[in-house]
Formats: sequence, structure tokens, C-alpha cells
Amino acid sequence: MSYPLRFLTWWNSQTLNTQFWTWRNGVKVGEDGNGNVFYKSKDGKRRWVIYDGEAEASRVSPEWHGWLHHTWNEPPTEVPVPRKAWERPHQPNLTGTTEAYVPAGSLSRVQPVVRSDYDAWQPE
Repeated sequence: MSYPLRFLTWWNSQTLNTQFWTWRNGVKVGEDGNGNVFYKSKDGKRRWVIYDGEAEASRVSPEWHGWLHHTWNEPPTEVPVPRKAWERPHQPNLTGTTEAYVPAGSLSRVQPVVRSDYDAWQPE
């Protein structure tokens, strides 16, 4: 990623100020499968994530989300969170993509009607 883009936008990974603050005050705790890097402060009170790419909160897996919000003290790299047999793998938010859920009867699912008995007027 180019440095001017990182300097001007916060939603493309981290800004230069965030990178400097993380370098001075952060301790790397681990990474997830999406390439996001998780940090905590040296005193252990603050926790944050540096996204790999677009800063989209739904890209954080449930295990790391629980650690970020102090639901459990140990990160998933040290104490793995037990998984149930019925749990599906984590997916980010798919709204606005072609894989988004569309319920039955939705207008997005309705196909346009092709009529053969009507000819639209065309200017000459």
C-alpha cells in the first residue's frame, strides 16, 4: 500500500500515527487467519487490532473479538477457545456482495419479466 494513501485515510490498514503509537506502546499478541494483527498495551489494559486491508470489524473472528472486549483474559493463541461440533467457520459480513443472503420473496430475487407481446417505442 502506498504511503500517501496510508497518510490520508484511516480505513486502509493503519495510519502513520497509529503505526508509531503501536510501535512505542504495543506488544504483539498474535495474528488471525485474515492477516489481522492484535496488540495489547504494555500494562495490559488496552487491546486493539491492526487490520490487513480494509478496516471492517466483521473480519475479526469470534475468538479474537472476545479477547478484544475482555470477555476472556488469554488470547486464542495461548488458550484456544473450545469449538462446538455444530459451529460454522467465521465469515465476514457479506452484505452488498453476490453471496449476500436474499430471503424468498425479496425483490432482489425476482427476475425481470420478458414480454414478447409488447414492443417499446423507439425514436426514429
